[in-house]
Amino acid sequence: MNRRIPRELVNADLAVRRYGDLASRWLDGMWQADPLADAVVADDFGSSSATAEVRRALADGIHAVPNAPESLRALFTRLDDEPEWLDHDRLDNAGDALIRHTPVMGMVLGAASLLRGAASEIAGKPLALTGRYVSQPAVRSVEVGEWLRHVIARDGMRRNGEGFAFTVRVRLIHAHVRRGIVASGLWDEDAWGVPIPQPYMAFTIAEFGHICVEAMQTLGVRFTRTELDDIYHLWRYVGHVIGMSDELNLCKEADHVLVEELYRLTSPGPSQDDRDFVAALTDDYLVPELANLLPGNDRVRTSLARTLMHCLQRVFVGDAEADALGIPDSPLKHVVRRAGPALALVNRIQERRYPDKARTTARAYKVRDAAMDRMRVDYGVAHDLVDAAPR
Repeated sequence: MNRRIPRELVNADLAVRRYGDLASRWLDGMWQADPLADAVVADDFGSSSATAEVRRALADGIHAVPNAPESLRALFTRLDDEPEWLDHDRLDNAGDALIRHTPVMGMVLGAASLLRGAASEIAGKPLALTGRYVSQPAVRSVEVGEWLRHVIARDGMRRNGEGFAFTVRVRLIHAHVRRGIVASGLWDEDAWGVPIPQPYMAFTIAEFGHICVEAMQTLGVRFTRTELDDIYHLWRYVGHVIGMSDELNLCKEADHVLVEELYRLTSPGPSQDDRDFVAALTDDYLVPELANLLPGNDRVRTSLARTLMHCLQRVFVGDAEADALGIPDSPLKHVVRRAGPALALVNRIQERRYPDKARTTARAYKVRDAAMDRMRVDYGVAHDLVDAAPR
């Protein structure tokens, strides 16, 4: 193979033999970040800042930024030009389909999606180097939830929607992290590629897309084929806005699955930082949130929630990956693994009891917002995203 490959990435030759052109784009993408956003954070905004001017352009349009540098104009030329394939009705339908299962989605994003991401020490290094990997996992989870609150909302991803603005802010956060890590001198590009490269951005989209959906289905959620297609359409557009290249952005379910397979195949496995992150996320956030749903006194609820959460994590990521991440084992996992059909039956009974889908959906949005407001209080989070957090 005649291409440059990060030294610590594994199975590159096998990936190309197995996945052909997609693997080639994946490997080449390890050296590709987000040129548009990276150029903005590298530019000189005088007495202002890239973050402040991006927010102004989001709120009032690029014309409202006096003497906007070419880097900012180029970014908003891309952002303001909606792709031809975009269908906002489908985005709204996806949000409605997901929101009706908010409690399950919230659980699997932590117990399945984030854990699958923790399986690669290279992907986790940017957060580890910023010091936010293990510290305050509950706060980070609330920040992600706050972003999702606006993305999964009717009209949230329209140009003037809050989900769109939050997604662009996340894009700028990634660019600032890349710039800061490179400037620190701690990043070994030959070993790891560029910080937050296109392949790992694609995998993050899969975490919120197929990995989340698959785990929800394990817990009995059943989506129609149209709902699934709309959900993947939503994440395709989120990928577009957050800085994915057309070469690696995920368009359909099969794309998500292939990216997940490439991520696992080329990953060198988790580091101790990843294991520490999983333990902190589980103990400080996932167990308390699950305990809130269980009966009994605090001690009993917490003990049961911890066992159930470890079982769920093993069911979602598999025993081999769970062992690598240091997740305790329990025979109860076999019971949890078989719970899906029974939970699906419960869901169908609930749907028949409450056939007014529009009313159920409207109520689900309110329940989701109330849950987010409660978590913000419980974990003392006064900001929305990290770019607005107290220093």
